[in-house]
Amino acid sequence: MPIFEFKCSDCEEFFEVLFMSGDNEKEIKCPKCESFAVERVVSSTNYAMGATSASRQQKASAQTRNCSSGSCTTYTVPGEA
Repeated sequence: MPIFEFKCSDCEEFFEVLFMSGDNEKEIKCPKCESFAVERVVSSTNYAMGATSASRQQKASAQTRNCSSGSCTTYTVPGEA
């Protein structure tokens, strides 16, 4: 049962939803404003790379912003240039 992250287009709230088999993504509404204008976003992951313990303790991060094509996400991975 996967957990997906969503963003409300009306109030900009981010929230997670646990999907059971057969759940319909079109029925998801924002828990803050109860709008159905939500979109699924790519969630960042937590993983370690490299040989140093410092890089293993850092988490990957994601920054989502509005772009001309819709929503854009930039990822920062610890230990990568």
